[in-house]
Amino acid sequence: MTTTLTPAVDHRGPVTGRERALAPDLIRGAMLLLIGLANSANYAFAGQPGVESAPHGFERVLNFLKLTFVDARAYPVFAVMFGYGLVQLARRQRSSGAGTGAVRRILLKRNAWLIAFGLAHASLLYFGDFLGAYGVVGIASTLFLLNRGDKFHRIALGIWALMAVEVLVVGAAAVLAVVDNSGPAHALTNSPNPSLDASSYLGSLVDRLHEYPLHMASVLPFIVIVWLGIWAARKQVLENPAAHKTLLTRVAVCCLGLTFVGGLPLALAGAGWLHVDENAVDALSLLSHVSGMFGGPGYVALFGLLVARLRRRSLPVRAMAALGQRSLSGYLFQSVSWMVLLAPFTLDLDLFGSTAYTAALVAIGVWIVSVAGAYAMSLRSYRGPAETLLRRLVY
Repeated sequence: MTTTLTPAVDHRGPVTGRERALAPDLIRGAMLLLIGLANSANYAFAGQPGVESAPHGFERVLNFLKLTFVDARAYPVFAVMFGYGLVQLARRQRSSGAGTGAVRRILLKRNAWLIAFGLAHASLLYFGDFLGAYGVVGIASTLFLLNRGDKFHRIALGIWALMAVEVLVVGAAAVLAVVDNSGPAHALTNSPNPSLDASSYLGSLVDRLHEYPLHMASVLPFIVIVWLGIWAARKQVLENPAAHKTLLTRVAVCCLGLTFVGGLPLALAGAGWLHVDENAVDALSLLSHVSGMFGGPGYVALFGLLVARLRRRSLPVRAMAALGQRSLSGYLFQSVSWMVLLAPFTLDLDLFGSTAYTAALVAIGVWIVSVAGAYAMSLRSYRGPAETLLRRLVY
């Protein structure tokens, strides 16, 4: 008699629906709206930060809201959640009996494929890709951070304390720049991105290949934000937010206060309510950027507190969480939408004769469609297409 031996599996497959915690999924799904508001505006204005340089009427409000709550404040949320997800994935693998070597192989393979996804995304759709940088940071985190002890991970908290001091120093310099303001008033203008203003798809592709490496290098330092997510995941803060209300409250108040106050002066200038010279605008832009990092832990803590107060999962909550479970597909769907709706060589929409209105309305509309689509997929137990492909490649 011939006996067929089933080879041992040294790892388990992806997480099942019953294992998912609500808070991480809800955070990812809701915050894709802010990512959409940022990226659609960059696409519509063919540059960064994607604001109307001479705003009128409600455009002033749009500029103010975007610069206060969105710019440099949305992507750190996903950096925190990426670090959180690394620990969750490793923990699930270990709970299935996988050894350290097997866990490391899975994580390295997954992050290597994220680099490939990022290169394809940046080449074909949008230069401002973060997936490739996530992959690089994920590999570094797997090799050097994940298997360390609690004492080592406290270094991340020390780094964030130093970054808070940096915000205060930059803020003081910005105040001095405003006080010394003596030149002519300078409007907040957009730094152009040629790929977003190209007249043909082929031209935009060539431009993206030039823009992507510099963009990717500029966002790699967000490993310190990812590291904070790793620390939080080791404490399982979002799996049981009700047990961490005090911590979450302190983080939400301190971090959101720092990030909103830091973005406020530039928002006032961008709205045309504060008139300062070019040097002062540059100082306010730097303050907005360095304070924006605190939007990551701040928004995460805020949503953790909201989940802790939920008594039932309403339809909007379930729908946004469904998008969060398919955030990779939602992110890529947004980039396809911007190219189809906003690129000069496609529909090139101009709603109400205002680029600011167009960017905001398109971002909100695309996000609503993605929420509805994700919820429909969840009712049929379908994963997102990008998640399905990534999981097949990894597992």
